[in-house]
Amino acid sequence: MRILAYRFSAFGDVAMTVPVITEFLEQNPEVEVVMVSRSNFKELFQGIPNLIFKGINIDDYNGIIGINKLSKQLKNEFKPDYIADLHDVIRTKLLNIFFKLNGQKVFVLDKGKEEKKKLTDINNLEKKPLKPTTERYADVFRAMGFKVNLSHQYRSISAEKVGIGFAPFAQHQGKMLPLEKSFELAKLIAKKDKLYFFGGGKGESEILENWATQIPNTENLAGKLSISDELQKISKLKTMISMDSANMHLASLVGTRCVSVWGSTHYFAGFLGYGQSIDDVIEVKDLTCRPCSVFGDKECFRGDWACLQEIDIQKINDKI
Repeated sequence: MRILAYRFSAFGDVAMTVPVITEFLEQNPEVEVVMVSRSNFKELFQGIPNLIFKGINIDDYNGIIGINKLSKQLKNEFKPDYIADLHDVIRTKLLNIFFKLNGQKVFVLDKGKEEKKKLTDINNLEKKPLKPTTERYADVFRAMGFKVNLSHQYRSISAEKVGIGFAPFAQHQGKMLPLEKSFELAKLIAKKDKLYFFGGGKGESEILENWATQIPNTENLAGKLSISDELQKISKLKTMISMDSANMHLASLVGTRCVSVWGSTHYFAGFLGYGQSIDDVIEVKDLTCRPCSVFGDKECFRGDWACLQEIDIQKINDKI
């Protein structure tokens, strides 16, 4: 039995598919999964038995003609029995149509859009946790008739645990502790532990390199490691500090405890790192407007970003 699965972005969401597919294949050893994603995500899926990773540049398949071409290539190369759409965006909806026209059975992720819309309604004072995204991924395979029992436990791959990791950036402002707070937090932590900075992109790397020159007992790793090397480094840390962003999920993949910082987003939406503890969540709990966004990409309706400005960095240091 061969399942063709696809998810093209975002990095953290793709990383969240890894423990699900790993445990699904362990529980269903007669199945083979072909995971189609962006080529630069390949290292996330290394070492998983019965998994084939197919890396593509999705921008090479633009428009209806391009997506049709991709569907034919994937069908001819892998001849799948089932299709698992773990993304449910316009591109994958088109892919699904072409696979269905070719007689393939297609199963699609339920994102829970209406539930998340209600959760992020600032007038809704009855906030309840939604189904974890990892369970939503597993539901796609369950709909095919397979049994999947997720452990919700991460697996440590290193017994050696030294130093603290800190990833102070996120894609959107609503997820990110103000940089001046992060800088002060870094100074506090580095007094007791060796601190390693993680990030991506030229701008982030330059900022973190500057911090490393100012704060003793710190080292900037941003922009210097491959994904594989970054995972290896994170696996050997005592703790990772991350915003609601990809590094939280990388910590889960290698079994490292993560203290996560949440601003306009909330773990109720289902994106807490796999196996991570709610006790390690840092947030401003008494703001009724939280969460106002699933992804942190909305402007603050109050205008003051209280959900991030009011976070006490000493609480994070105490948690470490």
